[in-house]
Amino acid sequence: MTPVSQVEKVNLLDFDRQGLREFFAQLGEKPYRAEQVMKWIYHHLEDNFENMTDVGKALRAKLEASCYIGPPKTMFEKGAADGTHKWLLGMDGGNAIEAVYIPEPTRGTLCVSSQVGCGLNCQFCSTATQGFNRNLATSEIIGQMWVAAKYLGNVTHQNRRITNVVMMGMGEPLLNFDNVVKAMSLMRDDLGFGLASKRVTLSTAGLVPMIDKLSESIDVSLAVSLHAANDELRTELVPLNKRYPIAELMDACQRWIARKPRTSITFEYTLMKGVNDQPEHARQLIKLMRRLPTCKVNLIPFNPFPGTRFERSEPDVIRSFQTQLLNANILTMLRRTRGDDIDAACGQLKGQVLDRTRRQAEFRKRLDEDAAHAA
Repeated sequence: MTPVSQVEKVNLLDFDRQGLREFFAQLGEKPYRAEQVMKWIYHHLEDNFENMTDVGKALRAKLEASCYIGPPKTMFEKGAADGTHKWLLGMDGGNAIEAVYIPEPTRGTLCVSSQVGCGLNCQFCSTATQGFNRNLATSEIIGQMWVAAKYLGNVTHQNRRITNVVMMGMGEPLLNFDNVVKAMSLMRDDLGFGLASKRVTLSTAGLVPMIDKLSESIDVSLAVSLHAANDELRTELVPLNKRYPIAELMDACQRWIARKPRTSITFEYTLMKGVNDQPEHARQLIKLMRRLPTCKVNLIPFNPFPGTRFERSEPDVIRSFQTQLLNANILTMLRRTRGDDIDAACGQLKGQVLDRTRRQAEFRKRLDEDAAHAA
């Protein structure tokens, strides 16, 4: 058999179960062989075909010649004092992304990236200042979970260190729809990581048509990055709101609930000092949430990063905001800041992005101008 270079070989992490079965059929193999190999990849976290002991030697040789199991390479990893762990994972051409694991007493959550950078330019997010380079391949998305599971000693259906996955890392997942859906299907598949639908959550800034498409494509949980309950302020914070204003977004959320009546939507609301944390902002949010009484609000204290103009709300203001919502019978959680000592908290992920949008240059120019004015 003629040797095949790594560049020409196929990365098996790019296939969901159906795709892997079709690929094995192209190799002239029975589809069940694909599921046999899939179990080795995701249950045993094996990337060496020679170690797949119940796979015949002839098939192992065929696989070695035509494909590989290639998770992203770890460039850097670091643990925080609170147990949070962050990986910087190398992509092509000098790009890198970040994935974060957050352990808690009853669960372990992995925050996964979907793009190299982000094109949406939300004003309070560190990732946005890095600009945008490209979408991640399915292998690069599920590969983040593979790397974390291998490091943590995660065993699917047994020692489950990763109990939840949130597509809340770098990027807007719905702008990389097909690859994200394939990766999430691997997270959910019993031959993949075997997570329940409620334990895989996709967070979006509000791409209305794609929310509808997602509800028809896969059974996962939905989170909406809201951050303001009036259009003027939300457009300032989340520019996508100009294209899909709050009324359209809420209509899409109501359609989601109608299709999935036993599910809830989480609305993420980052509290910024003097920006969106006042009593009138809480009242606006309460009015909005009454349209979706089964849903909940996740309050997130703003996590600062170099060059931002925003500040975290004071603790008493945060408590008062939460109390106002609770008194209105809005289920409201307060997210505890985790991993901020290693820049792994919500909104702090940056990675390394070869920016195609010139946003990095614009952000650095603004920093320089601010420094000059301060001098």
